[in-house]
Amino acid sequence: MNSATSLRSGATIAATLYTVILVGLGLYPSQFRYLFVYIPAAVGYGVVVFDKWAWRWPAIHRLTGRPWVTGTWRVVLSPSPDSHIPKGGNRGPITAYMTIEQTFWSLHATLRTKESTSRSSNATVGSPENSGTAEIGFLYDNTPRVQHQRRSPRHEGACRTTVTGLTPRTATGHYYTSRFTAGDMDFTLLNRSTSYGTYSEAQAVDPKHTRS
Repeated sequence: MNSATSLRSGATIAATLYTVILVGLGLYPSQFRYLFVYIPAAVGYGVVVFDKWAWRWPAIHRLTGRPWVTGTWRVVLSPSPDSHIPKGGNRGPITAYMTIEQTFWSLHATLRTKESTSRSSNATVGSPENSGTAEIGFLYDNTPRVQHQRRSPRHEGACRTTVTGLTPRTATGHYYTSRFTAGDMDFTLLNRSTSYGTYSEAQAVDPKHTRS
């Protein structure tokens, strides 16, 4: 049973028990009939609070089992030797920065290198029950800076990342592109901020860069 199904089932059971208790106490519909006016609003606000914040509160987080990956990550890309990298292209390792914005039901990622920006068009999080690992998959569109587009045109790609634990700080993954390139990805969490808008801004808070 996935998380969405569990949530719906829990809400249905709670609503049923609520009605049964009211009837059993003889309180329905007289004293409490006006409460029903507020129930839809309460449920709506509750869903928003859960989606944005409550799902990662410690007690609830253990029940949902979904990893919290919001933040800015340093990503080291290591292209495969078989990748079709054009003449003058970077054969790696390539340092990039990925910003992930996440709620319980949504996830969006932006990856920035010195030459281009990739934005996810679709993302999924798979967290098998009774497992300490999860897989995060992205489909993305890559847009190089204008000065690099002759050598490196716009393209699409996909990546799959494996994380361990509810609050992972490192991860590994693989990527593939429509330009017939592929490679490995190694992630290190820098912080939980999602406010860095450029490669340079993210690089400025990277301890590995500032020490070099």
